[in-house]
Amino acid sequence: MAFDVLPGLGQPLRRLEDPRLLTGGGRFTTDVAAPGALHAVFVRSPHAHARILDVDASAARVLPGVVAVFTAAETASLGHNPAVTEIRDAAGARHIEPPRLPIPADRVRHVGEIVAMVVAETPHAARDGAEAVAVDYDPLPAVVRGDDALEPGAPLIHAQAPDNLCCLWQKGDAEAVDTAFAGAAQIARVSYRSPRILAGYLEIRAALAQWQDGRVTLTTPSQGVHLLHRVLCDHILHWPRDRLRVVTPDVGGGFGPKLPPYPEQALACFAAWELQRDVRWVQDRSEHHLADTHARDLVAEASLALDAEGHFLAVRVEGVANFGAFVSTVNPTIPTSGMAKVLGGLYHIPSMHIALRCAFSNTAPVDAVRGAGKPEALLLLERLVDVAARDAGRDPVALRRLNLLPRDAYPYRTALGYRYDSGDPAALLDAVLELGDAAGFAARRQASAARGLRRGRGVACHLHGSGGWGDETSMVEVQADGRITARTGTQSQGQGHATAYAQVLAAAFGVDAAQVEIIQGDSDRIPRGGGTGGSSSTIISGTTLSRAAAAAIEDGLPAAAEMLEAAAADVAWANGAYEIAGTDRRVTLAAVAERQGGLRGQADFEGTVETWPAGIAWCEVEVDPETGQVVLDRFAAAIDAGTVVNPVLLAGQLQGGWAAGIGQALSEDACYDAEGQMLAATLMDYAMPRAAELPDFRHAVLPVPSPNNALGIKGVGELPTNGAPAAVANAVADALEGAHVELPMTPQRVWHALRQV
Repeated sequence: MAFDVLPGLGQPLRRLEDPRLLTGGGRFTTDVAAPGALHAVFVRSPHAHARILDVDASAARVLPGVVAVFTAAETASLGHNPAVTEIRDAAGARHIEPPRLPIPADRVRHVGEIVAMVVAETPHAARDGAEAVAVDYDPLPAVVRGDDALEPGAPLIHAQAPDNLCCLWQKGDAEAVDTAFAGAAQIARVSYRSPRILAGYLEIRAALAQWQDGRVTLTTPSQGVHLLHRVLCDHILHWPRDRLRVVTPDVGGGFGPKLPPYPEQALACFAAWELQRDVRWVQDRSEHHLADTHARDLVAEASLALDAEGHFLAVRVEGVANFGAFVSTVNPTIPTSGMAKVLGGLYHIPSMHIALRCAFSNTAPVDAVRGAGKPEALLLLERLVDVAARDAGRDPVALRRLNLLPRDAYPYRTALGYRYDSGDPAALLDAVLELGDAAGFAARRQASAARGLRRGRGVACHLHGSGGWGDETSMVEVQADGRITARTGTQSQGQGHATAYAQVLAAAFGVDAAQVEIIQGDSDRIPRGGGTGGSSSTIISGTTLSRAAAAAIEDGLPAAAEMLEAAAADVAWANGAYEIAGTDRRVTLAAVAERQGGLRGQADFEGTVETWPAGIAWCEVEVDPETGQVVLDRFAAAIDAGTVVNPVLLAGQLQGGWAAGIGQALSEDACYDAEGQMLAATLMDYAMPRAAELPDFRHAVLPVPSPNNALGIKGVGELPTNGAPAAVANAVADALEGAHVELPMTPQRVWHALRQV
């Protein structure tokens, strides 16, 4: 039967989950009651690189309250935590992936790596036990920067990876790029060392492993229970899948690092099974900084070739991506294809080539954080455009306009082979110039100068290629009382899934969204799901739930026909009810559900998760030349997110994403010293953006629906983070008359750059 889910979408509905969350009704992992649960504390390496000569737990094991101490000797049966994506070099060889065990037996490779687990009756007893574990280390030389790790004579991290090289990855036509550069009238060049950043989620990680009748239930914050369940059972614990259930309740932020399986989750399950007791672990903030996956950490040089009229001819990028001590879950494709996806920006660039050397170092593993490779690529590209404009005496906005893709160029295949589905960059540019009052910039600059301040403007064209896994099954049930329950395999970490999905189903069934309950996060209750990542949740679950709703409506058709005393062929679904075509005879969804004892529908995701949301940001800053302080005065953006399910949720995603990108640009730096000690192990030393430091955000929405899915949705969660760092960097450089400042652009770095102007 024909079924249209689009009417009713796009309404600014307030989040349905907020009353519960804001009145103390949230249920996060640490809220789950487990009377009598044991408490786990991990002994972590203070060294970035060292041989483990001995781990003596004898004193800890006899302390009051200590139940067990697990070391590499006791966990020798546990397996490797593998990456689930891969990259290959030009010869087709897969990236090198040394085993990552929950507790290493012979060597630690970054500060914070686990060497023992203490389980006790109370948290205090567990901490006392951890302090009593004596570890004899033989410290080794460490290397923390990726490019330093590839230098001859650098300390070797893994025997399996000669010269610390994980993979040499490249994409594009190097010969065509060389030819374009040889004939170029102008070449612009930039180089950047992108700092490491942390997720900084409000809810730090935790794990509760509960043993009952030969089965373990793991409750833990995650971005999808099924990946965690599969990797734990198949690769680390070596358990049959029916031995483990994974549950994720409410999650207080994910941003990427709650996607990978971690040693603590596996060890909590292992301990619960061995002791036949419940085991609880709760992370502290320093453990998040030391041991959760980091992001970015790229050093790269980029070049842009232009002809005499300013048309872009080619882009070349060469760099080193620091993978950290191990290959994390999806990291192989983050600084490689993640960058390559958006390297062409919103421009027509005939030739491109990117070559990256991926390196091991004595630092925490790197993986996806909001943006996942795209902010680094767009920073390079958008800085290149501004440098090219300044060098040639061109207006940076006019140079962009000259090279923007026209709407009729879509679908557009880039020189690196990616197919952009739809868009209208010129319309975005017009909108953001009006929204940011570009015409008034000169007057504002003059007013700033009168106060002794330097004002700069920055423009950044940006986009995102949504990703993730589409192995999703969604189920919808219309209860006999008319309530609707839906189960789906993506996982909300604050994005508002309970509202967005309810709106999709409300539009499908013609009911109020408050009648809809969304269930996520349970490997027993949901058959499969790829989880949430890559800005694709609404693409995956929204479209699949709409098809499951259609199946549920179809399920009620025979009963509706019977109630209407008509042939099923004469009954159609319209306006939220079953009706006989051409008459006023109709029966409601709730009545049919009551008659049949409930209606059920199920659907598997079909199609592609890929969409290409886009935006153009306008940023203005004021720089104090006496102190180097950067103040954001205004930030505006024009956004194409395809079909908008809920503009309130969209605004929230945009504002959070801009804040994250601004933090990367101005303050965040998860840096190490030369010996591998983390210099930002607490929030006293890691500067996240604060509300007082952010401007009022303004945005305009100019949707061009995606043809890649039935609802026309484009993933938006990472889009603003991709564009904000480049916009801010261009604005600061403009204020400094083109001077280069490394990220984060702290007052000290800006002050030093001013001395060079």
